[in-house]
Amino acid sequence: MRIALALGLALLATGCGSSGADDGKIYLQRFFGECGAAYGTATDVAAAKGECGIITSMINKFNAETRGAPVSSNVVAWPGYPQLSAQFAAGDPPDIVSMHGGVISDYAARGLLEPVEPYLEAAGLTPDQFTDASRSAATVDGRLYGLPWDTHGGLYHINTKLFAQAGLMRDGKPILPRSAEELLAHARQFKARTGKPYLLQSLVADTAAQTRTLYTYLMAQDAVIFPDPLHIKLQTPEARRVVSYFKALTQEGLGTLDQDTPAAIAAFLSGEGGIYPTGTWMIDQFQQDAMTKGRPLYGSYAVYPYPRLWGKHAEFVSGHVWVVPKRERTPAQRAMIARFFAFMTAHNLDWARTGHLPAVRKVIESAAFKALPHRADIAPLATIGHPLPGYVQRQSAIERLVGEEVGAAIIGQKSVDQALADGERRVNELLAELPVFSPTSPPRRSASSRR
Repeated sequence: MRIALALGLALLATGCGSSGADDGKIYLQRFFGECGAAYGTATDVAAAKGECGIITSMINKFNAETRGAPVSSNVVAWPGYPQLSAQFAAGDPPDIVSMHGGVISDYAARGLLEPVEPYLEAAGLTPDQFTDASRSAATVDGRLYGLPWDTHGGLYHINTKLFAQAGLMRDGKPILPRSAEELLAHARQFKARTGKPYLLQSLVADTAAQTRTLYTYLMAQDAVIFPDPLHIKLQTPEARRVVSYFKALTQEGLGTLDQDTPAAIAAFLSGEGGIYPTGTWMIDQFQQDAMTKGRPLYGSYAVYPYPRLWGKHAEFVSGHVWVVPKRERTPAQRAMIARFFAFMTAHNLDWARTGHLPAVRKVIESAAFKALPHRADIAPLATIGHPLPGYVQRQSAIERLVGEEVGAAIIGQKSVDQALADGERRVNELLAELPVFSPTSPPRRSASSRR
């Protein structure tokens, strides 16, 4: 409470454009691309487009409305974690950093991040204002380690013109399967009537896609994927069911076999398949093509969460968050972080134009959000979406290992049982080398050492 009270008092001091003292300046580091030529001075957030344009305009607007332009920004090449780790090693991390929810545990486990509840309190925010999916993605060991910013996950991007040709449209909407058996029937009908694959699969060098599918349908079956911080369970009936199913579907020619991500995107834009399972981040690009006359996708685009095939309707998701690295800060700097959090939360609807789902519960329930193209159709992702447990470290590395093995099984390089056994062994060997969560703080340098 003392920290929260100090933050609140300092926030009042820096509010209303009255302070702007040098010790209130903060340093922000982010990915989302560099677009200074187009948006370097832009402050009209509503006019901005794309992740880079929107986030750049937001930060510019915050500085324009806050005396002293307190936020200095550094743009790192995606995903930026090697640079961040080097900054921690040098004892000079930024004040605010964009981070994927699945990476938080790697830094929190080493005591490198601050829990953000005091900043939220000073900003007038409460954890229950955020959706369950976005809040879970920022939670480790029961504490919030970042400001929830969005939820992103896999979606079925659909060519409705081809679905109509296949007889899979009803009342202007695509008919999606409600079971694994029904998806197989739809896929066979689609190929028979269009001559094209039902699924465009990026099976080459896209391990994230294979892991996303496996996690999603394990969660749907209530399978325990990570029973504890140091083990994964893949040699299970549920995992065999999922991988065997997509292997059989692919071998029957109902899904593509030899495409990487750029090839799969190009094929979908060219009308070469019915569904491309990929993330929320592709909505804007596909929607632009769907609005462009002469393009194969013109007037023929829809998007929905992955369908329920087994068990309950659930989906693996992650999200972007804003984290606060541990270091010495002045009260004014802490107040500025809280003020920035309040500003970003107030503009969460603007960020939703990227295709990512907003983190704020009121925004995702708002008419303004649902009026955006396709957003009402994908909004359930914030309810059915679940990240991995917060105690799971090295999620990106695990994603690669699991995806490699699942992909090898689907394309027939390995048997399903061998792939799952190899995936389980490789992940457990990785996890065995890691520390479990610890709140121990590392040595820190003073705030004055870098300004």
